Amino acid sequence: MISVSSTELSEGRDLARRDLKVGSKSFALAGKLLSEDVRQDAEICYSFCRYVDDCVDEVPAQQAPAAVVKLRALLDELYEGKIQADPRLSAFADLVRRTRMPREYPLALIDGMAMDAQGTEYETLCDLRLYCHRVAGVVGLMMCHVLGVRDDRALAQAAHLGIAMQLTNICRDVAEDWHRGRLYLPKNLAGAPGPASPGETLPVALGVTFRPAVKALLDEAEVYYQSGQRGLRHLSWRAALAIRVAAWVYRDIGRGVVRRNYDVGAGRVVIPLARKLWLAARAMVLSLAELPIRMFDGARPLSIPSRVARYPDDICVD
Repeated sequence: MISVSSTELSEGRDLARRDLKVGSKSFALAGKLLSEDVRQDAEICYSFCRYVDDCVDEVPAQQAPAAVVKLRALLDELYEGKIQADPRLSAFADLVRRTRMPREYPLALIDGMAMDAQGTEYETLCDLRLYCHRVAGVVGLMMCHVLGVRDDRALAQAAHLGIAMQLTNICRDVAEDWHRGRLYLPKNLAGAPGPASPGETLPVALGVTFRPAVKALLDEAEVYYQSGQRGLRHLSWRAALAIRVAAWVYRDIGRGVVRRNYDVGAGRVVIPLARKLWLAARAMVLSLAELPIRMFDGARPLSIPSRVARYPDDICVD
């Protein structure tokens, strides 16, 4: 694999930092809790995922399948060490080399984008779970290579946290996705034939109809949140704090939907900055309380994961 020049790397890091600041205020807040070098790597990882998502989401629907083909070719080139025109991709290539990130993870992310490009509809929660793993669970696995883990058993729990966050995203964005002609709620739960035509507004009555499906997805997300948070002990104290803050903010989005009685037509749930800071403070208190336990456990040093976690065998909750 080629080495990335310091100029390319610096430019890629700057662009990645901007992508995170613009794309996710919640992740940007959590990132401030990481050490500078780890934060930069996390930003690069996020920026690559954002790049992949935008390549499919920001083109006309008829061009999306071709965009997926290009992404797969780009990933091949990136892992073969070919020069990348976009500094963000050069920075990601450098990250891949340093962290030995398996190609299977970003490839699965692209496979998830392919499901969007194909307009995949989901018959059951099991079908949707695969999508959530591809677009978010693998991001948790990629982050294990960025943050380092003390035990490979944390891989499944990292994927679970990503899946939980994606389920929360889906429940928050039902009306917005409907407007774009997409419906991620499983058909056997939603009681509706499928998504609307792009631009159509979510009918009030249909928003009420979707409540059981939204509840089922948030209940499922809670199972994955609980598993994901058990894996935090395998991270460094500082990384565990940052991930806990991000998870708690996302979890609170789901709780906001619950407080609205699962009414997805009532507007997008937004967590105010003051509430985020309060959640961050609570996470800090809990993390400080865990310090004696960490010292007593005599945790092993952090290392790069030694195996590839595969779906469904290594990931699915029993």
